[in-house]
Amino acid sequence: MHDIRSLRDDPAAFDAAMQRRGLSEVSARVLDIDNARRAAIHAAETAKADQNAASKQVGAAKAAGDEALFEELRATVAAKKAEVAEMETQAKALDQQLTDLLLTLPNVMDDDVPPGRDDTDNTEIARWGTPRSFDFTPVEHYDLPAARGLDFATAGKLSGSRFVVLRGAMARVHRALAQFMIDMHVNEHGLEETNAPVLVREEAMYGTNQLPKFAEDSYQTTNGWWLIPTSEVTLTNSVRETVIEGADLPIRLTAHSLCFRSEAGSAGKDTAGMLRQHQFEKVEMVSITHPDESRAEHDRMTRCAQNVLERLNLPYRVMLLCEGDTGFGARRTHDLEVWLPGQDTYREISSVSNTGDFQARRMNARFKPAEGKPAFVHTLNGSGLAVGRCLIAVLENGQEADGSVTLPEALHPYLGGKTRIASDGSLG
Repeated sequence: MHDIRSLRDDPAAFDAAMQRRGLSEVSARVLDIDNARRAAIHAAETAKADQNAASKQVGAAKAAGDEALFEELRATVAAKKAEVAEMETQAKALDQQLTDLLLTLPNVMDDDVPPGRDDTDNTEIARWGTPRSFDFTPVEHYDLPAARGLDFATAGKLSGSRFVVLRGAMARVHRALAQFMIDMHVNEHGLEETNAPVLVREEAMYGTNQLPKFAEDSYQTTNGWWLIPTSEVTLTNSVRETVIEGADLPIRLTAHSLCFRSEAGSAGKDTAGMLRQHQFEKVEMVSITHPDESRAEHDRMTRCAQNVLERLNLPYRVMLLCEGDTGFGARRTHDLEVWLPGQDTYREISSVSNTGDFQARRMNARFKPAEGKPAFVHTLNGSGLAVGRCLIAVLENGQEADGSVTLPEALHPYLGGKTRIASDGSLG
């Protein structure tokens, strides 16, 4: 959500910010509604004052026995009362219209977000690890003999396409990855582990800008709840309608949860394997910070995700997203892309974004500074990591010529000391 006062003060700057998002002449539309709303509020206040003044004179006219003036003033009071009601209704409708429009407008990006139209224009800002050289042709995860526990056929019978049943070693390694990530974030990165609902009210989805723009990408139940697309929704909304003591910032949270996405805008993309699913698991990171600290926190959160990949010995690169690829609610975003030898390319495994006060305004989440009035917090979110995609990366990077998979050393304690998945799918 945007601050209407800032837009009034400098509409040209707001238009320039929206132009970077591919939107033109936005401020005129917003200010037309805002001016009409303010005019209606002023008219209601003026009519109310006239009504109160006439009401005071009614008694005096009655006491003076001036029946004509008495009736005239009574009529004025009734007319002004009706005018007040009409103007208040009009102002309320315009206020809702203004809110609805502001909810559809994306966040203002940081000045150093590079120009560009799509992901081909993103800027690489870091790289770690050297992709392994194979003496055989590496295959994708779903073609590995060791990954026979990826059961797409049964999932298709149960739920349809873009679902998977994990069996045996696949289920166990998947679980181990999630537990390893949570332990690392809690024990080494100082995040608070959280377990929250996956069903939320509509206002929570509005708070983290999934609604109204991305309604098609999410699932809604028949009684109005929404299935979360990521636990960003629950973790961030935990400070909704709250004034936090400034000394309690930053708040750093993490959660391992089921996530649900309809993938409405991705028809035909990544249909093979488990790269893009309707139901998946993710370990999420969320930070609630003082505005002055959010830029540094963004780098810190990115480093937390990097640490996970490095501990798993998975080569990756960090991309600063360009204007055309930066998400609706983000001011600035880093994508971590892991190397997948089966595809011979890097693929996104984490996206870490600073939303500034954009979500906080939607949620009315504020903090109380040492001096002065409460101000809006800044919120940040990031994957730490997508568990299914991490499983894909572990399988593909650890594959051997005989169809087995060598597992990262960091996972061994979570697997009872097991170090590999044999070509028959068993842990050994």
